[in-house]
Amino acid sequence: MASGDFQDIQRRMEGAISAFKQDLASLRTGRASSNLLDAVVVKAYGADMPLNQVATVSVPEPRMIAVSIWDKSLVSAVDRSIREANLGFNPIVDGTMLRIPLPELNEQRRKELVKIAHGYAENARVAIRHVRRDGMDFLKKAEKDGDIGEDDQRRESERVQKLTDETISSVDGLLSEKEAEIMQV
Repeated sequence: MASGDFQDIQRRMEGAISAFKQDLASLRTGRASSNLLDAVVVKAYGADMPLNQVATVSVPEPRMIAVSIWDKSLVSAVDRSIREANLGFNPIVDGTMLRIPLPELNEQRRKELVKIAHGYAENARVAIRHVRRDGMDFLKKAEKDGDIGEDDQRRESERVQKLTDETISSVDGLLSEKEAEIMQV
């Protein structure tokens, strides 16, 4: 397998990890994070715009998110969008600033968040296994076409499998960290 092909497999697996990290960042753990509002879309200027294109999101305190809206005419639209995003937030309007206190998570909600995190992890594992399958198919085809020998095919297959195992192991590690973060009281 040419190093470029292996690097492509590696890059795709890293992409799955990166997407998984973004999914985990969107889960609320009881601590404020500006990522919690990434999914909020505001109807502004006749179009749907991501919140970060009409306001600055910051975290002034561990359990508070502040949204500083640039255009005073958009305050009610941003407030409505945050409330309708079903994130469980109730913004407090203060001029062009929205303050969003984060309520304590109850045990049931924590368990739901852990289940969601497990779903994200499984999606990442599936994506990684798809990349592995593509790599293995490429190697089998290359051997069949006579581009590489049987020994090379076996060695490269083991290399792809080792990368797959390491990548899935890192998904499991990230999941464990997030689970501990969610469940800590």
